[in-house]
Amino acid sequence: MRGDFKEPARCRSDLVIGREELFGAAREQLGRGGSVLLHGPAGIGKSTALRALASEYGTADRTVLRCSATESESHLPFLALADLFGLVADEVSDRLPAAQRTALESALTGRGESTLQRDGLALRLAVLSVLRALAAEGPVLVVADDLQWLDSASAELLGFAARRLGDTPVQLLCAVRTEGQEYDRHLNASPPDTLAVRLGPLSRAQVSTLLDHRGYTGLPRSTVRDIHRTSGGNPLFALELGRALAENPTPPRPGEPLPVPTSLRALVLNRLEMLSAEARRTLLVASAGARPTLALLHAAGRDNAEAETARAAELGLLATEPEGPAVRFAHPLVSAALYAEAPAQDRRAAHAALSTAASDPIERARHLALATTGTDPEAAARLAEAAALARDRGAPSVAATLGLLAARHTPPDGEVDPDERRLQAAEDAITAGEVDLARDIARDVLTRATAAADRVRAWMVVIEAAGQALGDVDTVYPQALADAGDDPRLLALVHYQLAWRGLVVEGDFAEGREEAAHAAELAARAGDRRTELLALAFQAQTETLMGHPDAPATIKRALKEPQDPQVACHHNGAGATRYRWLIMSDQLPEARSTVNALLREVRRRGMVESEVHFVRLLAETELRSGHCGRALDLARESMRLARDSGIGEIPSAVLDSLAEASGGDPDRALALAREAVEQAEQVGDQMYVSRGLTALGHAQLVAGDAEGAVRSLRRVRDLEHGLGITDPARGRWHGDLAEALVRTGEIDEAQRLLDGARAHALRLGRESVLGVLDRAEALVRAARGEHDAALAQLTSAQDRLAKLGYGLEEARAAFAMASLRPGRPGPTSYDEAARLFRRCRALPWVRQVEAAAAASRMEPIAPTAASEGLEGLAAMERQVAALVMEGATNREIAARLFISVKTVEATLTRVYRKLGIRSRVDIVRLAAARRAK
Repeated sequence: MRGDFKEPARCRSDLVIGREELFGAAREQLGRGGSVLLHGPAGIGKSTALRALASEYGTADRTVLRCSATESESHLPFLALADLFGLVADEVSDRLPAAQRTALESALTGRGESTLQRDGLALRLAVLSVLRALAAEGPVLVVADDLQWLDSASAELLGFAARRLGDTPVQLLCAVRTEGQEYDRHLNASPPDTLAVRLGPLSRAQVSTLLDHRGYTGLPRSTVRDIHRTSGGNPLFALELGRALAENPTPPRPGEPLPVPTSLRALVLNRLEMLSAEARRTLLVASAGARPTLALLHAAGRDNAEAETARAAELGLLATEPEGPAVRFAHPLVSAALYAEAPAQDRRAAHAALSTAASDPIERARHLALATTGTDPEAAARLAEAAALARDRGAPSVAATLGLLAARHTPPDGEVDPDERRLQAAEDAITAGEVDLARDIARDVLTRATAAADRVRAWMVVIEAAGQALGDVDTVYPQALADAGDDPRLLALVHYQLAWRGLVVEGDFAEGREEAAHAAELAARAGDRRTELLALAFQAQTETLMGHPDAPATIKRALKEPQDPQVACHHNGAGATRYRWLIMSDQLPEARSTVNALLREVRRRGMVESEVHFVRLLAETELRSGHCGRALDLARESMRLARDSGIGEIPSAVLDSLAEASGGDPDRALALAREAVEQAEQVGDQMYVSRGLTALGHAQLVAGDAEGAVRSLRRVRDLEHGLGITDPARGRWHGDLAEALVRTGEIDEAQRLLDGARAHALRLGRESVLGVLDRAEALVRAARGEHDAALAQLTSAQDRLAKLGYGLEEARAAFAMASLRPGRPGPTSYDEAARLFRRCRALPWVRQVEAAAAASRMEPIAPTAASEGLEGLAAMERQVAALVMEGATNREIAARLFISVKTVEATLTRVYRKLGIRSRVDIVRLAAARRAK
């Protein structure tokens, strides 16, 4: 898709990109009067964070003392102390004892001979006295950056005072450069309540967000991946690399490291001059190698590798590896800078040496390419062979790089067309999830290709690279059809993509099915089994979702031998279609084993896009099975993979929302669902607008917003009618909409919805759907006063769902039963519902049960109009009202029920309206009336 999926409530400041939790902790610590020590390696963002926090807490009613040390000034005694106290010492000096005042003035002005050795005690007490005197007039914030360069005298004095401030309102906000966790020395010189906050490296997705925020947009994801790897997740390094790429009109050659700007070369290579020329050559060879070892360096002709690498490790250029032969650079940027600093001929010499020294044929071929200039048929052939080997090994990203190198060295008038190798590289890039690279290669080929097969193949890559944003490439289809002419093999490729367009862009399942069937027929006529299998799988998928009677027969055709190994495990292949059939047919154990097998195979093959989808489908299976904790972990993993690769972000967000609503954070579920709907609408994907609204409606129902759930799920109903979807097992939203309609008092509409869905579920044999519909219909009956019939239907529904293995739906039936028992529900029934929800790790539901159980334990009240109205409240409304009666605040209610404060406020508004009262005070009065009776 074209637009990146944004995290909920994403902030657009460098400060919080990837740091939300850490900065939240720092703010909370400062807010309660504590001190904070920020630490981490150079360039990690400590100073940026320090400035932002100091600006936030350095208010007008607070004295702020600042110092920022530098390495060049660290030898000057008392310099930091002068920065801190220079402007305020005169204000309080008259309150200091004479000995302290004299010693401090001498230290700050440099006049006299004050030293720690001579006036140690007086100086220490003077610093403590100044801070106490300033604090007597209002809070004091000491802001100190780069503590590692603080002169030793100032550091000693500041530490002495910090350890003795006690309850004095003085806070320290400091930053220090550290490697690893080596911050104890600085923490010991801080107040006892200091919170140490380590700023670590950013993830790939966070680096991408940072680059976008700074204006380095449009970088291919493969380039962002290289920036993340080279920078080690360091934001300063990543931004400098991004700037260098933005300013450099010539991108690096395939297989080469990124260009490293002069600013970073100086930062990491200032110790390189301390090495001999031969040692520098040895490190250059190591930087050119993929997995350098001492044995490899020896094989490449570096006879003194042990001594030279040992010296480099002493200088901090290499990391020491006591257990193992690997030669590892202290930071990836050191390797990249070494390589960038070397002259071109020296780089080629290093690659030439490695082209014979490396043991792996893929690695040898890569080095041969980088050591060769101009076209070379032999080198090109070896690279093409290495690309095929990488493809077989499940490394399509490596295959794409090698394929581009092969094309670069292929003569334009040779036996093999260079564009043939470029197109294979583009297809490998698609498999690896590097869609931007694939699209760029295909567009480049289209600028000169004249052969119909090459052009259609390139158009197919352009369409594949668009992901779900197929509307963005609408002009491609007529061009592809024109290039295909009357060739059935090429037409089959185009009509297969038109099938996807019919489904995604037009929202027409019938059109998608017809195009897929036509594509399968054309491919069979042309003998293109791969395209035939993909088209049959698509046809079977649409028929399954439509509830079409031909679906089983089409699935059998798609599974018939001979099979293409890559299509068999592809997320749009017959294996995935069979999984969808199994899960819609309630065969959960077989569905789980099927998707696990598919996931293992695509991981083996390096098929990133398919991996994203199969992790999501496995999460869906676990969610259906009632394993909410496991589903939540998988859904979050799928979301991370999707964001990193830019693939399948909307589907992953939808599933993540459903998992959060069931086992995590309902507020996050709402945010994810809203973002998914917005993104699907932007790219024109009607199918996922429907799915996103399904997740949103479910999250709203869980959060107690029945009106919102009705609005969202009514849209789903209308969209699915337009799409031609009749199988209620596709979205499984009917039960949620019926329950929400009951809560809002629209009983007749709920019954009509259930009757229509039941007819389709009976026709298709959807047993679990029937169980959920029974549970919802029982609520309708209860609302009509048919309590005995409702309880009988709930008992049957719970039993049916339990036998099918739908643990969460079983627990929801038990919860409904506990709420509908005649008279006051006993605690035992709620205990059973809570037990079932805990078994599922469905924490939001557990909170709802606990609140309902608490409400049920309250004694009955006199039958006033308002109190009788309590019985007419929906379940969430009763729970909120019960907690108000206990005296809970809106924030406390939100925390206990796992809903937002806004949801609590909206629920209370509905309670007031239904009870005919005006405020929460009236609810408390009802509680008092209960106790009085």
